[in-house]
Amino acid sequence: MAKTSLFTDIVGSTETAVLLGDAAWADLLERHHSVVRTWIGRFSGEEMDTSGDGFFVIFPDPTSAIEAGRAIVEAVRPLGLTVRVGIHDGDCYVADGKCTGIAIHIGARIVALAEPGELLVSEPAMSKARRDYRFSDRGAHTLKGIPGTWRLFAVLPEDSS
Repeated sequence: MAKTSLFTDIVGSTETAVLLGDAAWADLLERHHSVVRTWIGRFSGEEMDTSGDGFFVIFPDPTSAIEAGRAIVEAVRPLGLTVRVGIHDGDCYVADGKCTGIAIHIGARIVALAEPGELLVSEPAMSKARRDYRFSDRGAHTLKGIPGTWRLFAVLPEDSS
């Protein structure tokens, strides 16, 4: 079943946790999670997993994932946090409430390549997204453990020219 995966990662989370200490970091992380979950719900996402400072979410289509990703990037800024977002569209398989498949591995590799505050999408996701988005070609990349090369694109902010 084709789904769009979205992965988030807090930039500099370990350094921030060390700076704040365990109790303050736990509080900040709880606020981050609440904000992210709000936007996941507004764009029909389904949370699959969270690993400390990152989320794995599936969406029905790339447009919903991009809109949620944009909202999340902006919504966590007032918390003093910056996230990176990776988005991929491909087949996944749901078993025991978990979404698995190579497409999920691809999405996880893409988020690792995103710059702070950036939404980085695969070519399959870009080609199925709403047409009024503007993208910047980030070139072909080798993704660890994934055969071939993958063309990636950054979603440009709405106000960029």
